[in-house]
Amino acid sequence: NGRGDIVATNATMDRFAEILSRQMDLPVVNQTGLQGVFNLKLQWTPEKARPAAPADGAGTEGPSIFTAIQEQLGLRLHAQKVPIEVLVIDHAEKPSVN
Repeated sequence: NGRGDIVATNATMDRFAEILSRQMDLPVVNQTGLQGVFNLKLQWTPEKARPAAPADGAGTEGPSIFTAIQEQLGLRLHAQKVPIEVLVIDHAEKPSVN
């Protein structure tokens, strides 16, 4: 339906950051300092589903993921450079027959 939707039950902020990373195809790192588990619901309109410019000038599409996170959850995505873990596979071979 062109909508982005996340419903997370008993999720930590680290887990929520992982889910956001998959939705955005970018790394998201939890720096909230919030402990415990949360029930979260987030709805937005993905960038690829947004019209370039509405014909009548009235924005009928839903919020971007950045706006939705701030308005619906009171959180903010902030771009910055931080170290992250990365798994690099530099070589792979088929197993040999015994």
